[in-house]
Amino acid sequence: MVDRLQHAQIGKNVYIGNFTTIEEDVLIGDNCWIGNNVNILNGTRIGNNCEIHAGAVLGGNPQDLKYQGEYTTLEIGDNNCIRESVTINRGTHSKGKTVLGNGNMVMANAHIGHDCQIGNHCIIGFSVGMAGEVVVDDWANISGLTGIHQFSRIGKHCMISGLSRVVKDVPPFIIAAREPLAYAGVNRVGLKRRGFSTQKIEAIQDIYRFLFDEKRNVSQAVEQIEQELPTSEERNEVLNFIQYATRGIIKGYQGIY
Repeated sequence: MVDRLQHAQIGKNVYIGNFTTIEEDVLIGDNCWIGNNVNILNGTRIGNNCEIHAGAVLGGNPQDLKYQGEYTTLEIGDNNCIRESVTINRGTHSKGKTVLGNGNMVMANAHIGHDCQIGNHCIIGFSVGMAGEVVVDDWANISGLTGIHQFSRIGKHCMISGLSRVVKDVPPFIIAAREPLAYAGVNRVGLKRRGFSTQKIEAIQDIYRFLFDEKRNVSQAVEQIEQELPTSEERNEVLNFIQYATRGIIKGYQGIY
């Protein structure tokens, strides 16, 4: 458990703007920039080299009727950019903490609910609404005005189109779009930008051909992937994701492309 602080601890070379409130049980690392009218509330821990823009509220009480005032935290890593009027709540007894990893961009007016676990190098678009206990894996890109149901998981290197409604888990390496949200292809551009070879991208494409492009149920597709495709880090990532998908995964697109 993170220790409760008696006095705020603020690192070296930290800028704090006008009318900003920092409560006593707060830790802020070195080289952070904090704009005007920011509220950083008890239980918040912030790493180094973070930008926090005007009107953000970090560490507010969970918006959960089951919350009974237990001590919980919000833990923010290094090199994050949190834009105007973002709200990120602390955890509840369920997980004990809300976590935002390293190198993330959270755009204006986004909300990250209690006990969410956000990985590294993610982009959370403007006005994204994220309910409690959502998991977002590394390098995910969630476009603006997307709503995400509680307990959902979004896999590594995904891209989710704007105005989406996420009510099932979204497997790694793909683009998810349309209504209802469906598989819309492998995230080839994003993967190339992150150094994936053409061969690896084609291997990922083969995985999703079994899973979505051909008419099988998920269990049949998994069985064929295990039998017919060579073992790789990417194959294992997809299969593990499916195995532990608590809400079920999104479907392949049923209409005409």
